[in-house]
Amino acid sequence: MSVYAQDLLAFGNGNAKLPEGIYHFSLLSGHTCPGALECLAKVNLQTGKLVDGDGSFRCYSAMMEAAYPALRKLREHNTNLLRYKYPTFDGMVDLIGRSLPIHARYIRVHIGGDFFNQVYFDAWLETARRNPSIIFYAYTKSLKYWVARLNEIPDNFRLTASRGGYWDHLIEQHGLRSAEVVFSESEANIKGLEIDHDDSHAYGNDPKSFALLIHGSQKAGSPASKALSALRKSGWTGYNNKKKKGELLAV
Repeated sequence: MSVYAQDLLAFGNGNAKLPEGIYHFSLLSGHTCPGALECLAKVNLQTGKLVDGDGSFRCYSAMMEAAYPALRKLREHNTNLLRYKYPTFDGMVDLIGRSLPIHARYIRVHIGGDFFNQVYFDAWLETARRNPSIIFYAYTKSLKYWVARLNEIPDNFRLTASRGGYWDHLIEQHGLRSAEVVFSESEANIKGLEIDHDDSHAYGNDPKSFALLIHGSQKAGSPASKALSALRKSGWTGYNNKKKKGELLAV
């Protein structure tokens, strides 16, 4: 894990799912997710242990924070700056703006965490307005903040409602594009959803909803764990970045 500046937010570049050309930003999983329900899990910041919620599957990002303390510390750094040191709209906009990666073309807002209040959501909208050459995109369960600004979303800020949260009713009510975690390819087919394996559905501009395959380790004996075992037996190995360095699908 690289050293990050004390008064700047830390961004990442690529991972097992994303090509290197996509930068990403994260907060603490669970701790900043007011809409999380089905996937809720978080790390106890004192013990470092993973604490599961009552949902049907476990948050993959929270699992990574439990497994890698340096990753958790980086996300805690980001969370503390935004929540406590620069909690105002102007403070957040300034902090995010001066922390953005140079020459970024695509930025995923949150692999871990979510929009924890309206001011923070609005700060990212303003950041997108000030950086029209960058495609910003996010999965979110904080749907009430999105709906409150439904007619103010910049074209370069592409949102996907992540199903399984407290405000799912707003998806149909407002015709929001959504992503749903499925336990098998056949489940996705039955629901008429394409599976997104590389975030191209999320950063693209197609309004159609889509599916994401269950991944990561799950609670022993749970339906999600059994589904994951079945996927692995069928040849699913999780997300592996097979794109060439820097290669991106067209938007």
